Amino acid sequence: MKRLGLRMRLTLIYGGLFFVAGSALLWITYLLTARSLDAKFVKVIGTGPPPQTSAQSKDALFFQAQVQAQAEVGQRADKVLNEILQWSVSAMVMIGLAAVVIGYLVADRALKPLNRVTETAQRLSESTLHERIALEGPQDEVKRLADTFDAMLSRLHRVFDAQRRFIANASHELRTPLAINRTVLEVSLEEPEASPDLKALARALLGTNARYERLIEGLLLLAQSEQELTTRKPVRLERVVRTALELTPAKRGVTIVEDLRPAVAEGDPLFLERCVFNLVENAIKYNVRGGQVWITLRESYGGGGTVTVENTGPVVSPFEVDDLFEPFRRNGDRVQSGRGAGLGLSIVRAITEAHGGTVTAKPRPEGGLSVTLRLPA
Repeated sequence: MKRLGLRMRLTLIYGGLFFVAGSALLWITYLLTARSLDAKFVKVIGTGPPPQTSAQSKDALFFQAQVQAQAEVGQRADKVLNEILQWSVSAMVMIGLAAVVIGYLVADRALKPLNRVTETAQRLSESTLHERIALEGPQDEVKRLADTFDAMLSRLHRVFDAQRRFIANASHELRTPLAINRTVLEVSLEEPEASPDLKALARALLGTNARYERLIEGLLLLAQSEQELTTRKPVRLERVVRTALELTPAKRGVTIVEDLRPAVAEGDPLFLERCVFNLVENAIKYNVRGGQVWITLRESYGGGGTVTVENTGPVVSPFEVDDLFEPFRRNGDRVQSGRGAGLGLSIVRAITEAHGGTVTAKPRPEGGLSVTLRLPA
């Protein structure tokens, strides 16, 4: 019953109630008719004692005729009751089937406003939050639900507009001073009259400045990747993976093994490239000297692609794997920020979910991590 839709459940409830009420009415009608026939026709003929005589007098013949007439009336009454019962059951079944059909149509008409609310909710996305249901009609429960949904859409629209404005303003306000600081420090390093201590301080400040630039870039990218995608087109994942490998900085002693097969996914190529880049960079960064990174690309069943990135490295506890996808979490390195801002896998998860995919990770028994990225077509 729970697997059926609301329309079918209402139809079955209407039909069941009709058959229950019809059966009760039919049974009451049958009993009343049988009682009336018995009272008005069967017992109307007297049933007194037969005449005390051995001769076939007129009274004896009349009494026998009464008995025969009473038996015949009883048989005809039973026949009438049976016919009434049969015709009543047939009529109730036919009318019941008609009531089920009518109940289905009535339920369909009654649920049309709810279907409109559902279709609007399924159609809406971040870029279409300006649409409204605008349901017209009496102020019933469905109308109040539609009005509440419209009010919620208005609040969401304002929140997303404020978030987009914040990202745009933060992108400018946070990057500009860091870019100015970097320029000033680079110029001071080129100054011939600068003392060695000053140059050492400038190099240290440049490193700190670069670290904050990476942090701000990661935060802005994380905020952007959690929004709805504005670009969706077929993307050849093998090209995305190769481009990400070309952009990934090499680490001495780490060997990268590729096993790429053709696969196509639907999405934004730049975001997907950054997603794979973060996976490979994370696998190289949290590796050991002389370690390895294995990158595998396969076409998923039913379309899309599956990217798996495995690496050697320190042993990771299974209880810490889920926390690695949270912002500012690092593999075995929570406080030291020189190895990254702790946003790489968070960005990977945000980009993957924006594309309708999934990302999972599991520790390797011999050390390191295996991350699997599944993207739909």
